[in-house]
Amino acid sequence: MGSRVIIHSTRTCFSECRRLSATVNHLRHFGKVKINDMAYTAIERGSLNTGNYRVFFKNSDGIPISPFHDIPLLADAQNNIFNMVVEIPRWTNAKMEINKEEKLNPLKQDVKNGNLRYVKNVFPHHGYIWNYGALPQTYEDPAHVTPDTGAKGDSDPIDVCEIGHKIHSRGSVVPVKVLGVMCLIDEGETDWKVLAIDATDPLALKLNDVSDIETHCPGLIRATYEWFRYYKVPDGKPENQFAFNGEAKNRDYALQVIQETHEQWSGLVSGDGTSPLSRVNTAVTNSPHKIEKDEAQQILETSAAPGPAAEISQKENMWYYVIPGK
Repeated sequence: MGSRVIIHSTRTCFSECRRLSATVNHLRHFGKVKINDMAYTAIERGSLNTGNYRVFFKNSDGIPISPFHDIPLLADAQNNIFNMVVEIPRWTNAKMEINKEEKLNPLKQDVKNGNLRYVKNVFPHHGYIWNYGALPQTYEDPAHVTPDTGAKGDSDPIDVCEIGHKIHSRGSVVPVKVLGVMCLIDEGETDWKVLAIDATDPLALKLNDVSDIETHCPGLIRATYEWFRYYKVPDGKPENQFAFNGEAKNRDYALQVIQETHEQWSGLVSGDGTSPLSRVNTAVTNSPHKIEKDEAQQILETSAAPGPAAEISQKENMWYYVIPGK
């Protein structure tokens, strides 16, 4: 973990994703995976369970980086292993996400109607039922309508549900093997949910496509569908809708989706025009928004100083019985 971090430029990662697409029909079961030796450090600022809490990232050289723009999409191009930024550890409720609007895109807790957001416990599920996060260097462009869904993108990095046995801490960067993808239509927007597993998980050797999930993890895809369909109901919202009638699409389809969203990110980070999103980065070659390490360090240091965590109300532990009985 002590060797130099290799940050892929936009051009390098883009070409790798094109090669990924060209070989998608030739994917085979692989044995022991060798992951590039990358080290990232999560830096907590502010106070947990408050509005000023942030998680910044540094590479192994100690340079602050953006988890949205600077962490390469691919951890191991040869074996099609991707980096996942963990926003929400399994079984937790705080809705953390990459802050797209702030410089260096630290993780922060989402706010709705002036209140910090916690997902409800929809019985029998407690909090998030997987490690939840995003693929860096991807973007669901709201100006792009996905032909297969008929809906525009949701302006986020693509989401990942990691189904391995480990609970990964917030801010972890985990190499994952992609297995498939589901598509939520969230308030009229395309919202992809990649299904993946930690590439170092023992079960990863047995899981090569979405059909293998049902074989080795029976009930997990159904539970994932239920979770996304009903998780907003306790807040008075209707059940969520899905593309493809809720079907989880296979690995090949998922890889194509990832390639397309990476291309959309490439256009975002290299664009010169104005954007409501922060494109500030420290490692994307030829990006007009690249900054020097001293400026990046100043951004981190001017955030709220670390402080004690605030208490969470017991109401966040309530159960909600909204899934119809079988």
